[in-house]
Amino acid sequence: MARGFPYTDLKDFVAALERAGELRRVSVPVDPTLEISEVVTRTVRAHGPALLFERPTRGEMPVAINLFGTERRMAMALGVDRLDEVGERIGAMIKPELPVGWSGIREGLGKAMQLKSLPPRKVKTAPCQEVVYRDGDVDLNRLPGLQVWPGDGGIFHNYGLTHTKHPETGKRNLGLYRLQQHSHNTLGMHWQIHKDSTAHHAVAERRGERLPVAIAIGCDPVVSYAASAPLPSDIDEYLFAGFLRGERVEMVDCLTVPLQVPAHAQIVLEGYLEPGERLPEGPFGDHTGFYTPVEPFPVLHIECMTMQRDPVYHSIITSKPPQEDHGLGKATERIFLPLLKMLIPDIVDYDLPAAGVFHNCAIVSIRKRYPKHAQKIMNAIWGAHLMSLTKLIVIVDEDCDVHDYNEVAFRAFGNVDYARDLLLTEGPVDHLDHSSYQQFWGGKAGIDATRKLPTEGYTRGWPEEMTMSPEVTALVDKRWKEYGLP
Repeated sequence: MARGFPYTDLKDFVAALERAGELRRVSVPVDPTLEISEVVTRTVRAHGPALLFERPTRGEMPVAINLFGTERRMAMALGVDRLDEVGERIGAMIKPELPVGWSGIREGLGKAMQLKSLPPRKVKTAPCQEVVYRDGDVDLNRLPGLQVWPGDGGIFHNYGLTHTKHPETGKRNLGLYRLQQHSHNTLGMHWQIHKDSTAHHAVAERRGERLPVAIAIGCDPVVSYAASAPLPSDIDEYLFAGFLRGERVEMVDCLTVPLQVPAHAQIVLEGYLEPGERLPEGPFGDHTGFYTPVEPFPVLHIECMTMQRDPVYHSIITSKPPQEDHGLGKATERIFLPLLKMLIPDIVDYDLPAAGVFHNCAIVSIRKRYPKHAQKIMNAIWGAHLMSLTKLIVIVDEDCDVHDYNEVAFRAFGNVDYARDLLLTEGPVDHLDHSSYQQFWGGKAGIDATRKLPTEGYTRGWPEEMTMSPEVTALVDKRWKEYGLP
């Protein structure tokens, strides 16, 4: 059921969280250098509320943070009671006659978007351009950017939605990348090797051209989520956001670059990348729990900065789990389940543990039908878009609840002969992975924790798992109060 959705902008969402008792205001001065990070980290680990720091000691506006830190708040952000509702909507629109495989995912998601027919809508004027700073008046120090960890290379803006276009095709991309503040009007663009914006920049450099870039900070919660979603490159993020919202996203032309941004963003930064220009970026304490090293990345020169009157600045803290990105990761897990099942129909369910930062480990349940079925599923997952970055895959039978980690551990520890049921391979890993001996690729493992079949060489006869008889269970349920036990 919708909850008064959609929210017009970030301020609406903040107000809704406050009404629901899911947000607390911090009215005393708090330093964006380290202090906010420590307060937020303690709050997240106590399963606490979203926070609005009303008086940061740097910048000219309040900081909204931990907005997506629980599954409940993430569901509120998407206007649903359960995160599975969105995946169920997509699944209901995807017909079985669509082709299985990656082309089926593109066609299925595209069909779901088209059925709703909710492309973005252009407007002529927008709240995000109520205040305009150009050229020498641009000053990033107006923003309360954060230094999250002591070893960070400086101030970072951690929830800037980055807009680019392919220089030849004009195809738009929306991505979420960290932004290091180099000066009052330049930012380091940490877009990783597997990201679409990296490809846009490479084409621009090959052509010897500047790449226009626009960054929107403080968008409505659905657009903010859509920027993080692992969509196929030919699915427009704003079409996806319109589907999630049930309403078109209003977009406005930027003032100085040939791009469009959400009309209701709180802040917009417009600029360009010079071909061939790089500056050292980092170190940065990332969601892996470790500092990522200094590397050369492109530099964004900001020529125009626009914002709403009385804007709210949105950011996020990165650290080892648990952290605020738990809600974002779980939303992706549940929303994309029907699409993953379209690609690999034998999948029943899957779980991406937060402790594995959502791409290091996948637990997958299957309907096992033939020898080495689990190994087939492993290889299919390693060939599935950004699931290809998964380092560890644990395959269990369909009667195992993949979200019950104790049950999964029981199967993985007890059902596996590691001389036969462990598949080792190599392939691409996340840009931020510090454990791989070579950057961008490394070792992977698949664990077959399913019941083994005689046709797989298991000739001993798989034992029956112990369960209590239904009659005794019903008897004890009926007599429980008589036992005098809590």
